[in-house]
Amino acid sequence: MKKQHIVFTGGGTAGHVTPNVALIEALDPTQWKIDYIGSEEGVEKIIIGELNIPYHSIKTGKFRRYFSWQNFLDPFFIVWGIVQAFFLLRRLQVDRVFSKGGFVAFPVVFAAWLNRIPVIAHESDLTPGLANRLCFPFVDKICVTFAEGGRFFKDSKKVVVTGTPIRNALFAGSRARGLALCGFDVNKPCLLIIGGSLGAGSINQAVREALPLLTQSLQVIHLCGKGKVDSSLLGTPNYCPLEYANEELASLFAASELVISRAGANTVYEILALQKPHVLIPLSAKVSRGDQIHNAHYFEKQGVSVVVHEEDLTAKTLLRAVEEVRSRQVQIIASIEALGVESATSKIIALIATQRPVVPRQV
Repeated sequence: MKKQHIVFTGGGTAGHVTPNVALIEALDPTQWKIDYIGSEEGVEKIIIGELNIPYHSIKTGKFRRYFSWQNFLDPFFIVWGIVQAFFLLRRLQVDRVFSKGGFVAFPVVFAAWLNRIPVIAHESDLTPGLANRLCFPFVDKICVTFAEGGRFFKDSKKVVVTGTPIRNALFAGSRARGLALCGFDVNKPCLLIIGGSLGAGSINQAVREALPLLTQSLQVIHLCGKGKVDSSLLGTPNYCPLEYANEELASLFAASELVISRAGANTVYEILALQKPHVLIPLSAKVSRGDQIHNAHYFEKQGVSVVVHEEDLTAKTLLRAVEEVRSRQVQIIASIEALGVESATSKIIALIATQRPVVPRQV
């Protein structure tokens, strides 16, 4: 039986790549041939490079919402990226394309549409990003994490509520290993703080100011970001600062009863799938399109998240939020369980398998 050939695309941030990784790892290599199309210097090139699958770079512009002289050049980069992707997809004889969004996705999706290759896209956030909005007319199906997200797309026949793919490894963490990594006691609850892949200065500052009170009743695992560990705090009892976590993240989650995090859709979905009570600190609309704020408000209304806005973040508001989560811990876990969050990996793979390729257009 001939293998089906699928190309994955998506990049710009880790959130546009990690769900692709979950799907790639779950696909049967005896049935699927897998390639990845990304940007020349994006984070996706680093992440996908660890998977030992072919990676192809194309030129791509960036969809900016602010004035920059580069905005005048980006349309030319996007057109050139479409040309590159068009002939690359033909040369590879691709059967399907799966897009996770980000600015690299549009040239690939549009080129696949020109080649009449079925495209399945995925949107993690409640409000779609610009790339997915531009891609939507050219996709066959778009997967959304929650039903609420589907209302932003006009053609409901294309929308499928699936959830978000999560790597199986995230569910295989060891509490004992996580505690051992930090040198922590099994009898005292742990708080895991995640500031994003690059850390977050405002979160780091608030946590450090709150440490004397936090560590009285909690053991704190603090992912600070690369180069952002405060060496003066090394050796503080009940405190373990780390730059970042890769494979060990699953065990750090397993060791923790509570989580403080940004409100990126993929991270929130993982926290919910692991049923961890949490505090969300969404990125300010001043430095983002506001998607994290929408995510945080939605889950706050569902009764599963306690939210502290960036503008209100201090040691005092952080401590207050942690105490609120701890006081409502049983209730929050019950509310999370009621959402029924689970990995969408198998559901999306089944959807991909049903999309049938047709004969490419002759050009």
